[in-house]
Amino acid sequence: MENLKASTKEKMQKSFDSLLHQYSKIRTGRASASILDDIRINYYGQPTPIKQMCNISIPEARMIIVQPWDKTTLAEIEKAILAANLGITPDNDGNVIRLPFQPLTEDKRKDIVKNLKKMAEEARVAIRNIRRDANEAAKKMKKDTEISEDDEKKLLKEVQDITDDWIKKIDDVEKAKEKEILEV
Repeated sequence: MENLKASTKEKMQKSFDSLLHQYSKIRTGRASASILDDIRINYYGQPTPIKQMCNISIPEARMIIVQPWDKTTLAEIEKAILAANLGITPDNDGNVIRLPFQPLTEDKRKDIVKNLKKMAEEARVAIRNIRRDANEAAKKMKKDTEISEDDEKKLLKEVQDITDDWIKKIDDVEKAKEKEILEV
């Protein structure tokens, strides 16, 4: 019983973390270094994360500065940022790469919010699927007489409570991100 609850919580945590990871990549009109997390540069034949090759700073709200430790990689880093299709045009001055964030238009904000809602709904569906799997496992445990009928009902209620908690967390993070994007 406890194993089932623990594995259910763990799976739901992973779904929630995945949503947070997706949200961290969404442009909000404000500079965020996490937008560069998945960018890899071919460095001596190895795909290397950009954060392992550069100092990344945010000197102002709408600017990221990428300063490579090895200046010979500047062109590769610029190419990788362009290839990542972030909607930002890098400005290479020979020493650093500046990534200026343009203010988002009202239409762009609405599109982003629509995308946010879609991601949140996918996360909710994933949480519900995990709940369904846990409920089926609980019913199988009862059928195999591993647990009593009362234990099964208790377990189903606990799984539902866990599910409700994660759905609320998704709702909260969705509202916060939506507010952040719609704020001008």
